[in-house]
Amino acid sequence: MENLLYADRRGTNCNKWDGQSEMFGEEGLHAMWVADMDFQVPLSVKQALHTYVEQGVIGYYKVPDAYYEAFLNWEQTHHGYQAKKEWLRFSPGVVAAFNWIIQFMTEPGDGVIVTTPVYYPFLYAAKNNNRKLITVDLLNHHGEYTIPFEAFEEKIIETKPALFILCSPHNPVGRVWKKEELEKLFDICKRHHVFVISDEIHQDLVFGENKHIPSYLAGADPSMCISITAPSKTFNLAGAQNSIVIIPDEALRQKWDTYTQGIRVTGGNAFGYVAAQAAYEGGGNWLEAVKKQIAENYEYVKEALGKHLPKAVVSPLEGTYLCWIDLAAYLSPDKMKETIQGKCRLAVDYGDWFGGNQFGSFIRMNLATSLENVKIGITALVEHL
Repeated sequence: MENLLYADRRGTNCNKWDGQSEMFGEEGLHAMWVADMDFQVPLSVKQALHTYVEQGVIGYYKVPDAYYEAFLNWEQTHHGYQAKKEWLRFSPGVVAAFNWIIQFMTEPGDGVIVTTPVYYPFLYAAKNNNRKLITVDLLNHHGEYTIPFEAFEEKIIETKPALFILCSPHNPVGRVWKKEELEKLFDICKRHHVFVISDEIHQDLVFGENKHIPSYLAGADPSMCISITAPSKTFNLAGAQNSIVIIPDEALRQKWDTYTQGIRVTGGNAFGYVAAQAAYEGGGNWLEAVKKQIAENYEYVKEALGKHLPKAVVSPLEGTYLCWIDLAAYLSPDKMKETIQGKCRLAVDYGDWFGGNQFGSFIRMNLATSLENVKIGITALVEHL
């Protein structure tokens, strides 16, 4: 297993540690928010980027077949999914991709449905593109979340959305959806002619016996679904801006190509391709080390809060490295920010960001960091709550 190297990212123009003012109004908070890691990237990535820079020319880049082969082999090996090179398209990020798809698959005023709490750029994507945001809350069973299939279908019948954005695995509640859950979702969407965007960026960050099921292996109709993933979460490559859109259906690929040719974004920068290829080819052992550390961090959170704040509800971490915690027993929503930021001096993602005031007692904490950093965050909670 490759050694995992922690990096103190303060003073490196790191958004999580050095760019807090926009969201929090100040700098210097202990950062447990933005979903990237405080670990150096795999050795294979560092070596590949070093080799590329050493040749001395940063010119126009021809994407090699090896880049596609690296991703296709990874999907087959790790997820049992056999995609094809001609299905793959580039996006600078998953967020950009699902915004583009909303633009070319729906019309202004159309409904976009999501299951909340959910990654808040989903919410922005509907609103910023002049679409009607429709939400259905997941069912919360003391921190364990399930999909309310009946309510989801009733809402679709009532509001007639054009598109559903699926988060799989789910951010922030940490669920890795089972195949039968996905099949039910896709069946409902197909029955009511609702197009699906499947955000699968956390596909490789699953724990224990949980297994990520790619949407196309769980009943998604390829003519009514586009899935998106990326090496950015898996290998800590967000700054490389290289995401992969999987479109098996030829007609949908034509729609994608027409749109991206119109905005002239059909490929990315050389560094992103080099880093992604190297990660998929040689980053597997590094990923296992990362998952081991995240699992250790999560167990510490559960144990420490269970001992010192026993009424805090920590959702099971089936997938992602984002820990969803309900502090309702200790803090009212109106006291949340002044306590967490003002007293604890933590930068976290607040629950209401993920879909409304009903989540105001929650925080999301990023566990992709050192155990020492996690201890600092949890100790602050224990001392001030």
